[in-house]
Amino acid sequence: MLTILFLGDVVGEPGRNAVIARLPQLKEQHGMDFTIVNGENAAGGRGITGKITIELLRAGVSVITTGDHVWDQKDVVAFLNLEPRLLRPVNYPAGAPGGGSIVLETAKGKVGVINVQCRTFMQPILENPFHAVEAAVTKMREETKNIVVDVHGETTSEKIALGRFLDGKVSAVIGTHTHVQTADEQIFPGGTAFMCDAGMCGPVNSILGRAIEPIMNRFISNLPASFPVAAGEVRLRGALIKIDESTGRAWRILRVDAAGPAQTLAPEPEPKIDIEQPSSPEQT
Repeated sequence: MLTILFLGDVVGEPGRNAVIARLPQLKEQHGMDFTIVNGENAAGGRGITGKITIELLRAGVSVITTGDHVWDQKDVVAFLNLEPRLLRPVNYPAGAPGGGSIVLETAKGKVGVINVQCRTFMQPILENPFHAVEAAVTKMREETKNIVVDVHGETTSEKIALGRFLDGKVSAVIGTHTHVQTADEQIFPGGTAFMCDAGMCGPVNSILGRAIEPIMNRFISNLPASFPVAAGEVRLRGALIKIDESTGRAWRILRVDAAGPAQTLAPEPEPKIDIEQPSSPEQT
């Protein structure tokens, strides 16, 4: 089996430091072959820089996906054209810097990653994600059947619709953007693993990774405020996916909820839910 770790939105310095510190242990624990991280909030909670991209890649991340905050740091525009493992959503118009998909070689064959952004309640309004991802998947399947799609979106309905649309065409569809891990991990009838949102890698005692008081006061007063990244305990949340590399079908998806570096001496809890496909094609 091909084992892929997908980590949700990395929030600021606490989130990225935790990912860098914990990846070697997680790889040893789970035998990961490939790691995907959404890094669009890695730089102070907004965007990502070239320097942070390099740090994450050196730590063992295979591909970094993004979303609507991809352009928030000024140096990233030029860097996107230099580093193909840093993706922006595939449904930006032709000519946008960087790319929205990539295929990389592993010891167990090629793995493809596609980054797509939803449109409901999202800014800016991009090309239709269904059309864009369908074209990207069709092209990618000429190289590999092992494909993971990061669907970056606000609404559960649009992410679920994209997951159902891609069932049987890709190995996994994992949602990002809301920073709240969902409990709907499952494998669709066509063999595509799905999770509406991977959650975040960031401070637990926060509001979506930001300090609590400023955001609470913003809701109460409606006055402008800055939202610093929170401090304290960090958790790494996402999904662990096992794929039959010969068919591209997912056979298992587990929620990941791992301690940050300050809590690494404590034993990891058992997975909350273990969803497994039949062990042989004859049983399907």
